[in-house]
Amino acid sequence: MMARLVTILILCVVLVWGIGAYLAPDDLADCPKVGEVSDTACSAAGAIVVISGGDTIARTNEAIKLYNEGWAPVIVFSGAAADKNGPSNAKVMREHAVQKGVPESSTIAEEASETTKQNAAQVKSHLQSNGINDVILVTSGYHMRRAGLEFERELGDTIGLRRHPVKSDSQWGPLWFFTPWGWTLALGELLRIALFYIGASR
Repeated sequence: MMARLVTILILCVVLVWGIGAYLAPDDLADCPKVGEVSDTACSAAGAIVVISGGDTIARTNEAIKLYNEGWAPVIVFSGAAADKNGPSNAKVMREHAVQKGVPESSTIAEEASETTKQNAAQVKSHLQSNGINDVILVTSGYHMRRAGLEFERELGDTIGLRRHPVKSDSQWGPLWFFTPWGWTLALGELLRIALFYIGASR
């Protein structure tokens, strides 16, 4: 009986760890600092792309951190207005970054997209018009896998993509599985990823 309980516990731990690791891939995880490892995964990119949603400020702060560390000379903020009568998310994110010391000339605001799929399509247009061919994508941990899939499909082989999730924010973190909301986010993303693979994402 005890052995069975231990086995079940181990399987649960592996399942939870696996879900968290799957949803939040980090292509910069093995990079101590930009350029310190002789690997293209650790070299500077043309831009950092951060998409709104969830804890938007935490996502923006992570993009600012990468910018200050020298990972890219430009930040692209992507997201339409949450309130149609107010400013776009991208504009709010850009203003926050400028207040934190990022030069406005080092920012691009994409203000039309309302879904992750649209984020990818709209951002691609801005990247192409600015001659940017390599980006680091920033979003929340639970959202990283799906966002990466949408951007990889849209950017294709023309623009390189690396993924870097926010490790912990107001909605997601290493202990996500202790809250009902954490499971809601995780299962919701797994469903949306399944829809992506069958061609039904929006």
